[in-house]
Order: sequence, then C-alpha cells, then structure tokens
Amino acid sequence: MSCFSRIFKRTSGGQQQTGPLNEDLPGVENITRFSYKELDRATARFDQSNKIGEGGYGPVYKGTLRDGTAVAVKVLSLQSRQGAREFLSELITISDISHENLVKLYGCCVEGSHKILVYNYLENNSLAQTLLGSQQHSSIQFNWSTRVNICIGVAQGLAYLHDGVRPHVVHRDIKASNILLDQDLTPKISDFGLAKLLPSDVSHISTRVAGTLGYLAPEYAIRGQVTRKSDVYSFGVLLIEIVSGRCNTDTKLPYEDQILLEKTWAYYDQGQLDEIIDSSLGDDLDVDEACRFLKVGLLCTKNVTKRRPDMS
Repeated sequence: MSCFSRIFKRTSGGQQQTGPLNEDLPGVENITRFSYKELDRATARFDQSNKIGEGGYGPVYKGTLRDGTAVAVKVLSLQSRQGAREFLSELITISDISHENLVKLYGCCVEGSHKILVYNYLENNSLAQTLLGSQQHSSIQFNWSTRVNICIGVAQGLAYLHDGVRPHVVHRDIKASNILLDQDLTPKISDFGLAKLLPSDVSHISTRVAGTLGYLAPEYAIRGQVTRKSDVYSFGVLLIEIVSGRCNTDTKLPYEDQILLEKTWAYYDQGQLDEIIDSSLGDDLDVDEACRFLKVGLLCTKNVTKRRPDMS
C-alpha cells in the first residue's frame, strides 16, 4: 500500500474516487479524497464566519465533516500560481512526514481548478492570535513553563524537518501564525505550502522569496538563498517573540522600539537582557533560563549563516 493510500484512507467522511486525481497529476491514482461539494458543505459554502486564517497560498476555513470531525480547509489561491507539480510535491512531502509537532494532513481535493488541503483542526489557533495577538484568548495562560514547552516543541518539529526526513525539508516561513496550538497547547508547525525539499547533496536553493518580512534571514531576503539556516534565523526571531510576548515588528511603538530583534541586541550589548522578558510572566518565571533562551534566539539570528546553530 502506498504512502498516499495509507494517509488518505484515514480520513473520515471522504468520498473515495477510483480514478486519477486529474490529468495535471500524472502517476497518482486510486487515492481517497474529498469532493469539492463535501468541503463546500463542511464550511457552509466557505462562509467568511468560518475563515480562521490566511496562509501563504490562500485562506483557511474551519469545516465540520458529516461525522462531526472538525477540520481546517486550506484553499489554494489561483493567484498563488501554484502548479500541479508543486501541489503534488507538497502532498508527497506532507503525507510521508509524521511528528508530534507537525500538523496532520487529513486529505485533499483536486477538482477542476480547485486544489484544497484538509488538515486536522487545532482548537487554540496560532501563537499570533493568542500570545502575540491583540485579542488574546483569556482562557490560555502563557506562563513560563508553557512557553518553554512551546519553544522546545517547535524546535523539535523543525529539527525533524531538517534532519529527520530525507530529502531534508526547509520550511521557509517559520513564524508565529504558522505555529498552531492543540487543546493541550502542544505546538504544531503548519503551512508546508511554502516548503521546498532540499536534496541532501545541495547546500542551498536559490528561489523566489516566499517567507514573511520580520522573520527573513538576510541572505534569503536579499539574494533569495534559502538553507536550513534560514529557518534557524526565523526560529530565533520566534523564540525572542515568545519570551518577550510581543511581535518582532510593531509600528505602533516609538521608532526605536519597533523592531524587537534590534532592541534585544541593544539590551544584550548593555547587559540588560532581562528587560526584554515579558513583564506579565508570573511566579514561575526563571529569569536566568529566560535570558538563556534569548541568547539562543540571538545566536540563531547571526548574520553569518555558519555562526548559526543547527536545529538538531
């Protein structure tokens, strides 16, 4: 049984189709998938009230299948200009990867011009919407131990992408909105729509920049050169955000405070790194440990790629 068969036969409520996905996806046959009609019904015709995010390739909706299973439905935008080959590559990548800190793929829909991915739905949204968002979920307590677990979980998931699978996977868009939280606040790295496989005998890939400003490594933003160390840079920014409880870029603040990474380096040079730590953290805060996390974040954001650590 192929990896496609194994993963797609786990879906609940999917409509099995025995023909090929479509002419644009040669070589992929006899796999179970969702029909567009089923996903249209699950999302109430993709109603805006069910929209839960905007990924790199298009909007994401919450849906409910016939059996009551909640799913996240990622509709790949026509404007993304993602071709069938790219879509197939993404499916192959996702279907063959399984880790506690990565989102689970339920299935897909390829029907006419529609290309849709279906994932498990995660109850607590993303770090961008909760810890860093203006409308924080009051029920979620981001104490220090919770933040430590989130940082470690993201690191483990990213390390698995970099070194636990072959060929290696470079995510290319590690950021707070791509870190989802389940009911136990276990972090899950999402949105492999921007990921690209990195062959083991190639050190870097020059490609169009697909990441998010504020998280981009300089070599990626300027030259379009992406390596695993580009992900490490983005992880470093994320780490500092989690410890500080604020976004890396905030134009509402005074000019000198708008870029968190620059401010963190400044405090580090002054020997006042503890000033960056989120002041709302309670009694379980370990200041020394928080400062160590910040130092790791800064090390990850070194301009020279060779000076950045590996995720593993």
